[in-house]
Amino acid sequence: MSETAPKADLLAQVGLRILKARTKAGISRRLLSEKSGVSPRYIAQMEAGEGNISIALLQKVATALDMGIEWFFWPEDPWLSEFQALTNNFRVADDTKRTRALRVLRSSQEGEHKSHRVCLIGLRGAGKSTLGQMVADDLDVPFIELNAVIAKEGGMPISEVIALYGESGYRQLEADALEALIADHDRVVVAASGGIVENLETYQMLNANFHCIWLTASPDDHMKRVLAQGDTRPVIGQGQAMQKLRGLLASREKLYAMSDYKLDTSHKPLEKTAAQLIKLIQAEHLLG
Repeated sequence: MSETAPKADLLAQVGLRILKARTKAGISRRLLSEKSGVSPRYIAQMEAGEGNISIALLQKVATALDMGIEWFFWPEDPWLSEFQALTNNFRVADDTKRTRALRVLRSSQEGEHKSHRVCLIGLRGAGKSTLGQMVADDLDVPFIELNAVIAKEGGMPISEVIALYGESGYRQLEADALEALIADHDRVVVAASGGIVENLETYQMLNANFHCIWLTASPDDHMKRVLAQGDTRPVIGQGQAMQKLRGLLASREKLYAMSDYKLDTSHKPLEKTAAQLIKLIQAEHLLG
């Protein structure tokens, strides 16, 4: 077979799909030219599969035909496949619908890896530990705080673990503790540290083996809850502390958004938030 054959086949495929799209849209070559700014002669060459097609001009034609340029090259016929409809629907869907769709698709691939494990993630002050214990007590499952496991294994408080081993050492201990939890528990509620998302490998392991729920809260709520926990450090230079908190939230927001679910805990009493969390877990059968 000639080396030019694959190129000729591709040009012919693109040409036929332009012609089919134009015909289905019920527009003439001249009207397509007016809508796209591409000359009728060049469109005729495209449809005939002749010459070298300019990607820039093909993009103009695709836009005028209300098609994604990728569908001219896709192996499957866009009119005989559901991929185009799925792609278009996903493109215009809001974040909630996209998350739901991805969750359904992921669940078919993940099988039983996530088992009946739930992990609460989010910044400090989101309520992970308190809500996790409340939910676990109500649903009669074990509750484990990942930092408590690390501290127990290290034989010292987390602050001393970090001081001794550094941030990278702490993250390695965190990964080891998470791996042990996965091996030992098929049904559990876990609260992870706020920074677990910054170690991509560990976060991928977390997402692959736990149903992750992102607990969000307003910066003001985060600050009030941290102070209520007895940490008075933010009081010193409170303006700078709030600015740092907002920056931290902004830097991690996209990572937290990779979780399976999201629950806003702002301006709500603990009992109400716990009830919402329990309802979510039961509705989605996350703990069986």
